[in-house]
Amino acid sequence: MNNILVLTSGGDAPGMNAAIRAVVRTGHYYGLKVFGSPSGYQGLVDQSLIPLEPESVANCIQQGGTILKADRCLAFYEKATRDQCRAFLSQQQIGGIVVIGGNGSFAGAALLSEEGGPPVVGVPGTIDNDIAGTDYTIGFDTARNTALQAIDKIRDTASSHNRHFLVEVMGRNSGFLAVDVGIAGGAEFILIPEFEIPISTLAEKVLRPRRRKLSSIIVVAEADHPGRSIKIAEALQQHTQLKYRVCILGHTQRGGSPTTQDRKIASQMGYMAVRALRDNQSHKMIAMCGNELCILPFPAADTPPRVVTDQDLLELNDVLCT
Repeated sequence: MNNILVLTSGGDAPGMNAAIRAVVRTGHYYGLKVFGSPSGYQGLVDQSLIPLEPESVANCIQQGGTILKADRCLAFYEKATRDQCRAFLSQQQIGGIVVIGGNGSFAGAALLSEEGGPPVVGVPGTIDNDIAGTDYTIGFDTARNTALQAIDKIRDTASSHNRHFLVEVMGRNSGFLAVDVGIAGGAEFILIPEFEIPISTLAEKVLRPRRRKLSSIIVVAEADHPGRSIKIAEALQQHTQLKYRVCILGHTQRGGSPTTQDRKIASQMGYMAVRALRDNQSHKMIAMCGNELCILPFPAADTPPRVVTDQDLLELNDVLCT
């Protein structure tokens, strides 16, 4: 193996550049030529690779997003397209691929390799923290800190004007972001897809006797329906006669300079991914197991996303906000 490829796919996440940097510099340290695929798998479809030298990744570790760009390539779902990509990789003598992304990105990499392509190793990168098998994904810490800063600022306005807010955070299938920022931000309630409650029940909780609050914040995970907090606010007003203002944080959570934790873990994962390729490993991902990094097989294609299972965290928040 003389040449390796790195690509970022799916949604961008803060810390991806730190992982790219680690892959490039680790590869060169071991005498490998490193190439990048622009816009994820689209670069393979377009047969367009970029040589990456150690200086190519200078001063990128503090940047959000990904210098290689990222996209969801629908064409790559077609086997005929993957066959063309595989032939192109063979022509370029690519002996291994590091894929930085989420479940869909890993599934595409596994297919490419199973059909005769080069070995692949994945680095989990998504702010949702929902990849099965790993306790942590690149970008999660930055996203939750970004959301928490927003909630702290909204709290100032809520208190100043005696207002009630619904703050919607990302989390298509999983409520990890909502739970962490809800607890850390002192939210009165946290709504996540894993433990949905009827609006009538939520209204009862809002109106139950407890210390008088003139302002409040409810954190809502988008749950694959961005903007759903608008309907929740309307329904709550009908049940409680309280007017809730809505703040949808949206893509602001994906941007920004990555935190220390994301930079460090991404750097470690990128380094370990290249080492794994050199050890002839494939169909593996670098995962966080407890507080240690390990190498595990890719999740099976039909494995559901990782979700919040600890309902005690919601009960904890309910107790602390009485």
